[in-house]
Amino acid sequence: MALQKNQIISLNITGMSHEGEGVGRSACGMAVFVPMSAPGDELCARIVKVLSNRAYGIIQEIVRPSCDRREDSCEVYRTCGGCNLRHITPEAEMRIKNESVRENFERIGGISLEFDPPIDSPRYDRYRNKAAYPVREVDGKVTCGLFARRSHRIVQVRDCLLSPAFFADITDCVCSFCNEFGIPAYDEENHTGLMRHIVIRHAEKTGQVMVCLVINGQTLPHADILAERLKATTLVLDHNTRKTNVIGGQKQTVLFGEGYIVDEICGMEIEISPGSFYQINRDVAELIYRRALEYAAPEPGDILLDLYCGTGAIGLSMAHAAREVIGIEINAQAVRDAGRNAVRNGINNINFTCADASEMQGADIVIVDPPRAGMDAKTIENLCSMAPDKIVYISCNSATQARDCALLTGYTVTRGCAANLFPRTSHVESVVLLCKR
Repeated sequence: MALQKNQIISLNITGMSHEGEGVGRSACGMAVFVPMSAPGDELCARIVKVLSNRAYGIIQEIVRPSCDRREDSCEVYRTCGGCNLRHITPEAEMRIKNESVRENFERIGGISLEFDPPIDSPRYDRYRNKAAYPVREVDGKVTCGLFARRSHRIVQVRDCLLSPAFFADITDCVCSFCNEFGIPAYDEENHTGLMRHIVIRHAEKTGQVMVCLVINGQTLPHADILAERLKATTLVLDHNTRKTNVIGGQKQTVLFGEGYIVDEICGMEIEISPGSFYQINRDVAELIYRRALEYAAPEPGDILLDLYCGTGAIGLSMAHAAREVIGIEINAQAVRDAGRNAVRNGINNINFTCADASEMQGADIVIVDPPRAGMDAKTIENLCSMAPDKIVYISCNSATQARDCALLTGYTVTRGCAANLFPRTSHVESVVLLCKR
């Protein structure tokens, strides 16, 4: 009998989706996805949505909990959209993520591989070095928080457990300032109001802090008073006057400090500007870069190509082991940042070019770290034609990574590992080595 909306069913959770939802099979054989459930749970679940090939439910009662379950201290976990795995143990989380990467390579790429031990995070809380808080008016007061799951409704979160505790002091300061001086919060529907987002970045190794205020306008009244109160390393205005869900705008104004902060990773100093890409979990990023260097194993005479290089951290971390490194990045600001990082660290055998990833040059080893969508067809075609000896592929989406690896004709995936760059969320990073046949 087909499932019906609001029907209560017994359900054994046997797996977990890539979105962090528990999955079980109903009596009629249909897959049912249940948020906040864990593999091994025996549940009574209420069906809330039925599609042609799957259904969605919510927990009505946990009849017998999984041994992977744990109690969580976050007060807003069930409503906030920041995390979705706080209800399971760290050991279970790493096991599930490792299995997820392996399954994607087998199912999507047709690639069976004995993966290396995963890279786990030394911290499951307080690991984020960046957070963006939407600002809205609630009950007549300017406040901020995080968006609820699958919505733009604000959940007031003073202290997110994924971020440093002092981030809460900064958001409190900004919201109090807005309420004191009558600075209105942004209204998404009407595109009115001034204060849109509070973006905070923290360089853990140096202790430097950047506060970037995204505003729907050109100026911030009484900004000098706020700068004095915040006592951040640098304070930046990001002007975003577009009607868009994208956080950042096209122009920044430095109100205080240098407009960037400096962190250390893999023994290098890296400048981080408001728009710079920098991994939010510094400790795990460093372990990933070291694993990528191990896989690449460049010889002193090798030319190494770093595609999608961003501000250059990966290529810079490998430059000492190669004859030459070439970084390619389409974002002009990132290329300028990368050049400054090379000068700051005294690295002379690396050059950065502002170009699309498909416009690559010849190299012995190629490092690719594309966006979640993976590489486009032209980039894959050109990479195969260039035929480097080795390709090291870093990804935040193992599904598109597995797809791309299968399309890289003439190459075999020989090593790989998962990396828990985003603890307490369903996201997982992965690194693989492809060798020319």
